[in-house]
Amino acid sequence: MRYIRIQFNIMSAQATYIEKNKKRFLEELFSLIRIPSISADSNYASYMQTAAQAVADALTIAGCTLTELCPTAGYPIVYGEKIIDPSLPTVLVYGHYDVQPPDPIDLWDTPPFEPEIRTTDVHPEGAIFARGACDDKGQMFMHIKALEVMEQNGGIPCNVKFMIEGEEEVGSDNLETFVRENTDKLANDVILISDTGMLANDIPSITTGLRGMSYVEVEITGPNRDLHSGLYGGAVANPINILTKMVASLHDENNRVTIPGFYDKVEELNSAERKQFKQIPFSLENYQNALDIESVYGEKGYSTIERKSIRPTLDVNGIWGGYIGEGAKTVIASKAYAKISMRLVPNQKSEVITKLFMDHFVSIAPKGVTVKVTPHHGGEAYVMHPDGLEFQAASKAYVETFGKAPIPVRDGGSIPIVALFEETLQSKTVLMGFGLDSDAIHSPNEHFGVFNFLKGIETIPHFYKHFTTMHQASQ
Repeated sequence: MRYIRIQFNIMSAQATYIEKNKKRFLEELFSLIRIPSISADSNYASYMQTAAQAVADALTIAGCTLTELCPTAGYPIVYGEKIIDPSLPTVLVYGHYDVQPPDPIDLWDTPPFEPEIRTTDVHPEGAIFARGACDDKGQMFMHIKALEVMEQNGGIPCNVKFMIEGEEEVGSDNLETFVRENTDKLANDVILISDTGMLANDIPSITTGLRGMSYVEVEITGPNRDLHSGLYGGAVANPINILTKMVASLHDENNRVTIPGFYDKVEELNSAERKQFKQIPFSLENYQNALDIESVYGEKGYSTIERKSIRPTLDVNGIWGGYIGEGAKTVIASKAYAKISMRLVPNQKSEVITKLFMDHFVSIAPKGVTVKVTPHHGGEAYVMHPDGLEFQAASKAYVETFGKAPIPVRDGGSIPIVALFEETLQSKTVLMGFGLDSDAIHSPNEHFGVFNFLKGIETIPHFYKHFTTMHQASQ
């Protein structure tokens, strides 16, 4: 009873500490958000360095006894650690300090790098509106503040390491090299990530699966220069017309991808497994209302939840060519372009799918144009079973702060590096996300609830406590 009482007192002290310091926590997060760390645009390279140093400084202040910026061929990886006893388990926290470009700027209600708290129907207590508020600065910063909370209220119960990168939004190409070259440095018993979400503020959930990714860019070239559409229209292939036809052909009448071999390795869930998805709380009406759409759309024979989590997809993320300025200019463009991403499910390998796409897309091009396909980045899907020690420790943590057990869900997003972690570091990953689908990540007016930010800081220390206890008991 004495041990239980001590733990209860520590946790009560932690909650009190968070309440007392929440204004400061938010101000510190705002300072990090104000740094426009856009990894996709080389014009922001200096800001990337500034953001990396800011994260390193925050880790040191929170309690890490070793913090360093590890150089890569791209942007630095921030590493921090506090080892209290080598015999205790080690938690490795992964996150990223880079953010998506804020474009289109004119669709933001407030400047994207000037965080502002505003109330919404979903976040009546207020939400932080800014690029990176949820993905991933807000969620990553929860872990830094959770370390501070533990250190100021009894200390951390196990060892902790941090690996915060700056290239997640552009494919994490250099992280793989870093991980493979630093397996001893990164050795751990569990990897903890908050770069996902939960079902609702009153319905906690833990992500047990992620889709993989194949991302390509295509270029269609016709005539050797832009042509007058009156003099040449109808006589030569128009790359924009051709591109749109080619893209449209990538789905059939049932919205299935038409690339030969695309579904060969797709894992088909049985009826019992599919039945579990029907038990997940989900309102189709609310979903449509939130997006201002009259109806959903997707692969025939699957529910909306299934389409966005356990089924592979192909989407055009951008398409351009020709004249798009003000007024009219009657030209047939020499070139047309598109960026295309494919979300993949377990057993679909990103390299295989990328090659299948490339071969197919070239094969369907008509005479009169040439095709160039440039692969950008890819990654593999990941599935975690909810009967593992890692999930159970996280589940107990949510019970303590939300008062109910979290629901295991498969997420439609991708964190390509997670599969590599398990292969290289031989440890499981637990995905404790606190964002919501409605938080508009990657979109204008991205936001993150103040409740969610503080609840994450409150919940994470409970995971450390339960994981340490359960891990030691299993040895």
